[in-house]
Amino acid sequence: MSKETIESLIEGGKATAAPPLGPALGPMGVNIGEVVAEINKKTEAFKGMQVPVKVNIDTDTKEFDIEVGTPPASALVKKEAGVEKGSGNPKQDKVADILIEQIIKIAKMKEGNLLGKTLKEKVKEVMGTCNSMGILVEGVDATEAIKNVNEGKFDKEIKEEKTELTAEEKKKLEEEKKKLAAEMEKRRSQYEKLAKEIISSMAGKEKGEIRGKLKEAKIPVEIIEELMPAEGAAEAVAEGAAEGAPAGEGAKEEKKE
Repeated sequence: MSKETIESLIEGGKATAAPPLGPALGPMGVNIGEVVAEINKKTEAFKGMQVPVKVNIDTDTKEFDIEVGTPPASALVKKEAGVEKGSGNPKQDKVADILIEQIIKIAKMKEGNLLGKTLKEKVKEVMGTCNSMGILVEGVDATEAIKNVNEGKFDKEIKEEKTELTAEEKKKLEEEKKKLAAEMEKRRSQYEKLAKEIISSMAGKEKGEIRGKLKEAKIPVEIIEELMPAEGAAEAVAEGAAEGAPAGEGAKEEKKE
């Protein structure tokens, strides 16, 4: 008996006979339509995510079996939270809130890839991923949620392996996500306003000094990076003009810094 394995990365529930899968399966002599249908059936739960898939084929009998891996825990968290990306400033900006049932669902989906020996330990690992992404768990910071797990607050849900949400719970989570987005946008506007005021008040100062002042004011790094290049370039041009140097030379000096 001879075995061949075809490995591919497939969007959940959307495998087709087109490349890369179809051409790889063609020489194997299997029924490509059946393979595609089986893959889509097994990856239905991962819609919108890239899923590693292995097709193990018996080259003598043309029989096959499908092994489906799971996306990274972070991708599963984003799917459950309904967000495209995590927070760029997770300690302060929270982008969504998810419930213990969703955490348990992810822990069960990833159980073969997590280090914990029990479901309770795996749940805490998933919460750790939420923490680094700026996603709340049951309305609190993920680190606080981990403490709640240690204190037994979610023992009932974990023991029963609850993974489903009611329509009402889903509605509340969506409302909470909108609220968090509005709060984050408001904070960002405040930071941008403060950063621009600091940059304006320090016109002519060294860029490093300005950056230091912005960091001292706790302006998020991403906002500093967005505002500083344009401000720095403008200063360089102004300095070059004041010294009688061509604008291009001022720009070159700025680039060297």
